[in-house]
Amino acid sequence: MADPKGFLTVRRELPKRRPVDVRIRSWSEVYEDFGKDRLEKQASRCMDCGIPFCHQGCPLGNLIPEWNDLVYRKDWQEAVERLHATNNFPEFTGRLCPAPCESACVLGINQDPVTIKRVEVEIIDRAFAEGWVRPQPPAVQTGRKVAVVGSGPAGLAAAQQLTRAGHDVTVYERADRIGGLLRYGIPEFKMEKRHLDRRLAQMSAEGTAFRTSVNVGVDITADDLRASHDAVVLAGGATAWRDLPVPGRELKGVYQAMEYLPPSNKAQEGDYDESPISAEGKHVVVIGGGDTGADCIGTAIRQGAASVTQLEIMPRPPQARPEGQPWPTYPMLFKVESAHEELADMGGDRVYAVSTTEFLGDADGNVRALRLVEVGGPQTGFAPVEGTEREIPAELVTLAMGFLGPQREGLLEQLGVELDQRGNVVRDRDYRTSVDGVFAAGDMGRGQSLIVWAIAEGRAAAHGVDAYLGGRTDLPYPIPPTARPIA
Repeated sequence: MADPKGFLTVRRELPKRRPVDVRIRSWSEVYEDFGKDRLEKQASRCMDCGIPFCHQGCPLGNLIPEWNDLVYRKDWQEAVERLHATNNFPEFTGRLCPAPCESACVLGINQDPVTIKRVEVEIIDRAFAEGWVRPQPPAVQTGRKVAVVGSGPAGLAAAQQLTRAGHDVTVYERADRIGGLLRYGIPEFKMEKRHLDRRLAQMSAEGTAFRTSVNVGVDITADDLRASHDAVVLAGGATAWRDLPVPGRELKGVYQAMEYLPPSNKAQEGDYDESPISAEGKHVVVIGGGDTGADCIGTAIRQGAASVTQLEIMPRPPQARPEGQPWPTYPMLFKVESAHEELADMGGDRVYAVSTTEFLGDADGNVRALRLVEVGGPQTGFAPVEGTEREIPAELVTLAMGFLGPQREGLLEQLGVELDQRGNVVRDRDYRTSVDGVFAAGDMGRGQSLIVWAIAEGRAAAHGVDAYLGGRTDLPYPIPPTARPIA
């Protein structure tokens, strides 16, 4: 145990965010440095519970009490070894995961939970800075070839595991850079891409091959891919976005979030002087109250939007854990992300329990406003409230309403894999699809989900592939039991 009295004597503390008026002038990550002495005190709050429910809360099964204790004892190098034992990419999850482990923390029953996510990211950042993260190439090559389609967290996790098991792994990505949503969906202010690039450098040194600008199913047929590889892992994600089919949807200036965010990230990569879809000087409306909506808010503010309004059809969540979502479940609470702070600072609004009924355009076919109406809760079927219709200015609208499943056209149709009622790829407990030698991991099989689930499924799918190829089935890192029931 770290410190028997740590949770009694040390209060939960997180690093401060840089002042709003400072951070919105750049695209750097928003948090200030957090000294290792302060972090070691935070790690001391971990009670090393007899039954650590944080393990249950984390799909990766992270060994949280172990690395908290190691940090408290200043054994940072061993801490990163324990961290890597279950998680290939803690620098991603430590920045992007909503931390269901903290919701399940036993201390959280009646106090503030341990700052698990912050300890995680500080461990890996220090490990990189100290040079403790090195390539781990396999000692023996099997000569078996595996194609991984998609380079998001699920694809990268599967690729790294399989490469370390000795297989020849090629990751195919249809975008011009590796990373999937990590690269072009997550803004720089949430995760600077240098963290992604240094991990990709490690994977390349281990032997993983990357092929960008290759749309499998178009540039390479499914038959050709299967013929040239012994196994295929589908990790393309749930990229079929939810649309809003209301009058005026065709107007210029109405974009899906994943049409709006990637050009902004490309500008940060140096591809553009500025994004071709810019919010500068415009009244912006973000439809959707989740994390992607927050990404759109922060992006629009940094681009110089005149105003930003966020709309959400659901009622405003509560501030405290409701009775129907008891510990250790993950509660749906009112969150204030860094982008929401920035929104409040500029006088913007987060509007709940409203539905957009129409986009209104000008004479040139550009969106100029939208019409909305207040609605009842889900129990009413979001029925409109009479007399609450109104218009708000909108010169740029982003739709951040989630995703419906994987893209069926192209690769999935060519493979002929079985799909479930939700349109996701059906897998068994070994992540095998209905097509021999083809496996599926991450959002493509489970639907839109968390980054920790993507990495966990990528690892587990790699285990299934290794067994299929006649491997030892004991990959370098333990594989958590995250498989779905047999379909």
